[in-house]
Amino acid sequence: MKALVKMKRKFLFVVLNRFSIVFIFLLIFSFFDSFSQSPSGKVKLARVKYSGGGDWYNDPSGEVNLLKYIQKNTNIPVEPFYFYVDLATDNLFAYPILFLTGHGNINFSDAEISKLKNYLENGGFLYIDDDYGLDQYVKREMKRVFSDQDFIELPFSHEIYSIHYKFDKGLPKIHEHDNKAPQGFGLFHNKRLCVFYTFESNLGDGWADPDIYKDPQSVRESALKMGTNVLIWALTH
Repeated sequence: MKALVKMKRKFLFVVLNRFSIVFIFLLIFSFFDSFSQSPSGKVKLARVKYSGGGDWYNDPSGEVNLLKYIQKNTNIPVEPFYFYVDLATDNLFAYPILFLTGHGNINFSDAEISKLKNYLENGGFLYIDDDYGLDQYVKREMKRVFSDQDFIELPFSHEIYSIHYKFDKGLPKIHEHDNKAPQGFGLFHNKRLCVFYTFESNLGDGWADPDIYKDPQSVRESALKMGTNVLIWALTH
């Protein structure tokens, strides 16, 4: 837990408003003590494995493509490989950011709820993308994690929409489902956004290999840019 907090503190955040560029610099000392599973000191992103029947594993190319995009367009050192994590283990503390997606039911065990709560309250960040059909299950399970709060919709002025790339109207619409506007919701610990949940947006689909959904490059670019914002925000808060 302490290593996770130290991991995030070793990023120096500088914003140059004139050029709308965010640089993440490593501080001089080593990352080795923070990244227990990454001797290179590079940022890793892990997919959340869950039970209940939902396809937590769908589109595994998504995170890899996002991290490659971040590697190309920022100074953040990343490890662009696919990892997944079982919430019931301590392995989740090796990752500053977790990603959950899929269709259908999610069912966390009591042990997973306890570990996830501990992770989030000690500097971890969870990004959830509804790939269609997750909404009721996301809200049910996350209520077990933070019983004292409900998801709050973030205003377009929230920094997550402008920290690197500007999205003045909030989330981009990647895939259409029920003809609803995309929404971004949050859960907080000590006023820090620790869970970001996107609904009716489908960012993850936009990260997938281009031949899977055959989206226009402009649509994929929007998804990758917003994904970059999510990662940068998580690393710097």
